[in-house]
Amino acid sequence: MAQIHPKTTPIYQTSVFTFEDLNDLELYFEQPEQKYMYTRYGNPNSDELAEEVNKLEGGAGAVATSSGMSAILTAVLTYCQSGDHVLCAEEIYGGSSALLSQELTRMGIAVSYVPSDTLYTLQEFVQPNTKLLLAETMSNPLLQVVDLKRLAEETKRMGIKLVVDNTFASPVITRPLALGADLVIHSVTKYLSGHSDVTAGVVVTKNSEDSNRSKQIMRTYGLNLSPFESWLAARGLKTLKLRMRQHCTNAQAIAEMLEQHPHVKKVWYPGLAQHPQHQLAKEQGQGMFGGMLSFKLKDDAPETVNAFMQALQQIPFAPSLAGVSTSISHPLRTSHRSLNPAQQQKLGITLGLIRLSVGIEETEELLADLKQALEKV
Repeated sequence: MAQIHPKTTPIYQTSVFTFEDLNDLELYFEQPEQKYMYTRYGNPNSDELAEEVNKLEGGAGAVATSSGMSAILTAVLTYCQSGDHVLCAEEIYGGSSALLSQELTRMGIAVSYVPSDTLYTLQEFVQPNTKLLLAETMSNPLLQVVDLKRLAEETKRMGIKLVVDNTFASPVITRPLALGADLVIHSVTKYLSGHSDVTAGVVVTKNSEDSNRSKQIMRTYGLNLSPFESWLAARGLKTLKLRMRQHCTNAQAIAEMLEQHPHVKKVWYPGLAQHPQHQLAKEQGQGMFGGMLSFKLKDDAPETVNAFMQALQQIPFAPSLAGVSTSISHPLRTSHRSLNPAQQQKLGITLGLIRLSVGIEETEELLADLKQALEKV
């Protein structure tokens, strides 16, 4: 049979791999990085995805997981066990908050939330059993930008690890490990795969010891990603740099339009000069500000919000983000639904708040659809 040299990695859609004999099996246990045995332990497709993201983030090792949530779980368990304490930035994805507060506390891991205005002075929050701080490069949904270098200096001073969710930025915009973070997570579902057809996560570590621990957690808890979804995500990753440039270009134009629109009360986008962390975002993001923005309608009655959503002709209401097609979401009723009313109010998650995931369509088409919808409210 002729040798086959595919340009693209084939899909290894198998749950198990075969061995010639006992000697061949022993080689697997002596050098597991050279062979495969069982897809829960490792698969060429999931390894390819992890390795490519690891290169982009500049890490010492990475592991692909079944979702962004399983990546967060893996990250926390890399450093924590029962009896430990975790710090979390107050303004964070609602799913992350639910995992920490509702599930990990049942496993004996305590959680405390750090307000944004005290994020760089952690002394009053750190306890003897505190192991890490979890933060986002750009927060969901109000796009507050964290000074990762400054935060890394503070976590090191306090002797704890810094775990950064880099989903909103992607490594094209920001590489947290280079700024001092210890571990980076992504919901690969979002920008890395980019086409709204994959559910996946990835954990990237600064040192190989943490990488080995995160891989062990993935295998033991069964958090592995399937071969086909790994293949899809790796394929999407090949256009990440191109896509991110267009996401950013479109988001900047839309944010500037919304900022001037009479039916919009406020816009949250790091690319706007009035954004409180605009200069930081410019420096930390190499002049790019991402494809996510949020805005608040002046009239935040339920009827007004519904009228705006229904008037959009090209932009659907979809409770996710970062696909090539633009979509809107409603944080109060989706991503931050699990927070209590006091938490929602404190964070500014109100009925009139709309989150916009800007895609890579033609800029003028998006502007026209948003303008005509706003005119109808």
